[in-house]
Amino acid sequence: MIPPLDDILENFEFLEDWDDRYRYVIELGRMLPEFPEDERTDENKVRGCASQVWLTRRVEPDGDGTPVLVYQGDSDAHIVKGLVAIVLATYSGRDAQTIATTDIDGIFGRIGLKEHLSAQRANGLKSMVERIRSDARAALADA
Repeated sequence: MIPPLDDILENFEFLEDWDDRYRYVIELGRMLPEFPEDERTDENKVRGCASQVWLTRRVEPDGDGTPVLVYQGDSDAHIVKGLVAIVLATYSGRDAQTIATTDIDGIFGRIGLKEHLSAQRANGLKSMVERIRSDARAALADA
């Protein structure tokens, strides 16, 4: 199970060496729940990622009828799978309005990962986030 985002951020603060940080990202990817094989579809595939990334979502209303988006994800690349875990820790289980306004760049800046990602991985991260934000906007429009 993926730790809460605050725990992830705190753990990154203790890791000074970039090899250790990369190992922690990979470890986070290993914490993702098993992704169902039948969900590895073209529809669930995130476009714009060099590695294969899949995201599924379900929308659940909270007590006030506000849409809450719950995600599951996976990738075929270890580092990217860890990035998926961080993205899910940031967004999954949050209401659509919070998702739409959460500053993922600030989170990745705080971790220090953004400047250590290749251009392809940074583009893939951006594609994941844009897909989730698009889902949030659609859920808000439907509500």
